[in-house]
Amino acid sequence: MNERFGKTPELRTSDSVQLLDTTLRDGEQAPGVSLTPAQKADIAQALDRAEVDYIEAGSACTGPGERETIKRVTSLGLDATVTSFARGVKNDVDLALDCDVDGITLVVPASDRHVESKVGTTREGVVETTDELVAYAKDHGLWVEVIGEDGSRAAPEFLESLARASHDAGADRFCFADTVGHTSPEHTYEVVSRLAELGPTSTHTHDDLGLAMANVHASLAAGADLVHTTVNGIGERAGNVALEEVAIALDHCYDVESVKLDELYALAQKVAQATGVALPPNKAVVGQNAFTHESGIHTDGTLKDDAMYEPYPPETVGRERRLVLGKHAGRAGVKAALDEHGVDATDEEVAAVVERVKELGDRGKRVTDADLLAFAEDVQGRERARQVELLDLTAASGGGTPTASVRLRVEGEERVASGTGSGPVDAAVKAVREALGPDADAQLDEYHVDAITGGTDAVVTVEVTMSLGDRSVTVAASHADITRASVQAMVNALDRLLAPNHTSPTPASADD
Repeated sequence: MNERFGKTPELRTSDSVQLLDTTLRDGEQAPGVSLTPAQKADIAQALDRAEVDYIEAGSACTGPGERETIKRVTSLGLDATVTSFARGVKNDVDLALDCDVDGITLVVPASDRHVESKVGTTREGVVETTDELVAYAKDHGLWVEVIGEDGSRAAPEFLESLARASHDAGADRFCFADTVGHTSPEHTYEVVSRLAELGPTSTHTHDDLGLAMANVHASLAAGADLVHTTVNGIGERAGNVALEEVAIALDHCYDVESVKLDELYALAQKVAQATGVALPPNKAVVGQNAFTHESGIHTDGTLKDDAMYEPYPPETVGRERRLVLGKHAGRAGVKAALDEHGVDATDEEVAAVVERVKELGDRGKRVTDADLLAFAEDVQGRERARQVELLDLTAASGGGTPTASVRLRVEGEERVASGTGSGPVDAAVKAVREALGPDADAQLDEYHVDAITGGTDAVVTVEVTMSLGDRSVTVAASHADITRASVQAMVNALDRLLAPNHTSPTPASADD
């Protein structure tokens, strides 16, 4: 029992809740999202590493390309049960069978709006069709979940009849679906309580009213034991309930297991990169700010006690705590940041650095590691020779393979290299790595465009976090050209990472 709250709220489930992730189907239906077969396979493997119980790999009825993608996922030998979305027609079940899936999520209309206007049938017709299709799918060895589409706007009595018929026909479970994010937790609890009395029950919620998570917990309290999710909450309109939020809330508040928590952040990053849907900084669990502290009071408290201003350790979900500097920074945070970079400073020097940090923060600027170290060098009267400096950059991407060439000065020695990539930024980064060689094999941990000004003279600010061994540094650079801003930020980060090591990086072309 979870003792953090004195009395643990009770769910009517066992000690574990299963998750069915539909990122590859419902998540891909988000506007502007289109995943390649390779990306879907990669995400499916990441979901399996996180020990997600069910993976909805797609909708076999969509077309030949989608079926080939589903087959690619089913061929991976995952531990998860791999399913296909199927409408209430026999051909959809056959197409799913052709993809060698383990099961189907069989979607049939539940509300009169869908029964009469969308499908053009009757309640009796829906029940009869469901009975036949469930029996057919079970005869072919499939795991079957019946989803009553638009169930939150269906007559509860009919939803019960549909669920009863599904279970009688052999369905493994029935799913309450708030298809348009319409309903309240109170209504959800009332309906799911009735459905759970009939057999295993799932819940599928959308976030149009900001109630997706609340409706999940209402469902679980009412007796549901499987939740449909998407990674990062991506999906149609306002999205689905987020897998990572469901998983950590179950663990932290109820001691209920669902997935492997320390895989959540890596999974979130993978999906964000594949879909092109960036994680909002204030996103729960996986957002950049979730374990980041700037306020002097919060930083001081966190340095004294990790749990002072955090509900659970960041390592729980595969993350690290970050202390950042800005207008709210205090001495404790600045000193800790300097210590992290191996800079010894007196109390007076720390105070002077704090003033400069606050001054930059007051101008609305993010204080990066490079800014902090420059302030410290100035306060202490130290001059630091650059280890790596960008002298020239040429990049081209029109009409063919994107290429780039760079000219760097590395500890006084000029080096020239070129590279190709998926775009000019990628090509330029590869050229920098080629020029520096294996001794400077730093890892690019984070890359994002921090700000873009408007107008024809728009300026892009690129921020990167790079690590080398056990050291990391965050640097920002601005320029009208995103490629130059990206390369300058990366070069400046490498300059800082290589500074403590006076061994010159070996160029890639040097003899062994």
